[in-house]
Amino acid sequence: MKKSFRTRLGLLFGLVCLALSSLAAADPLKIGYSDWPGWVAWEVAVDKGWFKEVGVDVKFEWFDYVASMDAFAAGQLDAVSMTNGDALVTGATGAKSVMILINDYSNGNDMIIGAPGVDSLKALKGKKVGVEIGFVDHLLLLNGLKKNAMSEADIELVNVPTNETPQVLASGEVDAIGAWQPNSGSALQLVPGSKPIYTSADEPGLIYDVLGVSPESLSANREKWKKVAKVWYRVVDYIHDPKTYDDAVKIMAARVGVAPDVYKKFIDGTKILTLEEAKQHFAKGSGFSSLYGSSKIADDFNVANKVYEQAQEVDSYIDPSLSDGL
Repeated sequence: MKKSFRTRLGLLFGLVCLALSSLAAADPLKIGYSDWPGWVAWEVAVDKGWFKEVGVDVKFEWFDYVASMDAFAAGQLDAVSMTNGDALVTGATGAKSVMILINDYSNGNDMIIGAPGVDSLKALKGKKVGVEIGFVDHLLLLNGLKKNAMSEADIELVNVPTNETPQVLASGEVDAIGAWQPNSGSALQLVPGSKPIYTSADEPGLIYDVLGVSPESLSANREKWKKVAKVWYRVVDYIHDPKTYDDAVKIMAARVGVAPDVYKKFIDGTKILTLEEAKQHFAKGSGFSSLYGSSKIADDFNVANKVYEQAQEVDSYIDPSLSDGL
C-alpha cells in the first residue's frame, strides 16, 4: 500500500514538474533595453513583427539604463542590453550574464567634453573633470590621458552622475565632463563653445554594447536565443541598406521622441556591427579590437577602481557560438 502511494505521489510530482516546465517554456523571453542607438535598433524588429515570423515570443521592456541592470540582477529579465564592462560589474555584484551578441561599439557618442577654452586633454592638467566614477566614460578618460602621457593624478576627478553632467558643465563647477549620448549632445547644446576633446571614435572597441543573457535562460532556451540572434542581424541589414535606412531611422527616432534628422547623428556615432564584423570582434585577442581583450581591460579597470574586489573570469561571460552558427 505504501509503495503504491509513493509511486502515485512520484507520478503526481513528475506531472507537476512537467506542467511547470511547460509553463516556463511558454513564457516570453524578457529583454531589458534602454536609450542607446545600438539597443533602440531592436525596435525595428518589434515594429516589423520579425520575432513572430521566426516563431519566438519576445517581450522588450524599456528602462533607464541602470534600472535595466538592476531588474536583470533581481531576476525580472532573461537578458539585458549593457556594455561589456557593466556586464562584468553586474556579474560580480549581482547576476552573471553571458554576452551572446555584440550590437555595436561606441564610435564617437561617448565623449570627454571641454568647457569653452579647453581645447585638449593636455589642457586639463590641474583642472576638474566631472565623470561618473567607475563607469565607461571614466575608463575613456583614463585611456585618453594615458595617450597624452598623463594620468588621473594630473587632474581632479569629480564624481557626477552621467545624466547630470550637462548641468554641471554649464554651472562652471568643472572644466570638462565625460558623458555618452544623449547626455553628451545635451551638454554641447547647453554650453556654447564647449567641444569634444576626446571620444570613443579615438579608441574603437573600448566600449562594446552587448546583449547579456542569464546562463539559466541561455541553457533552457538556446534555440530561441539563436532565433533572437538571427533577427538581430536582420535588423542590422535593414539599417545598413540605403533603401531601408530612412525607415529604420524613423522607427528608432520615434521610440525615443527625437526627430529623425537629429537621431541620424546618434547612429553615426555608433558602429552597429554586421555579422561578419561581429565575428571578427568575437575572436580572442588582447586589445580593444577583441571583445575578450576589451573586457579584460574593463575588468582590470573595475578592480583598480574598487567597483568590485575579485577579478572576473572574462571568458565565462562570452559565448560567440550563436553568431558563429549563423
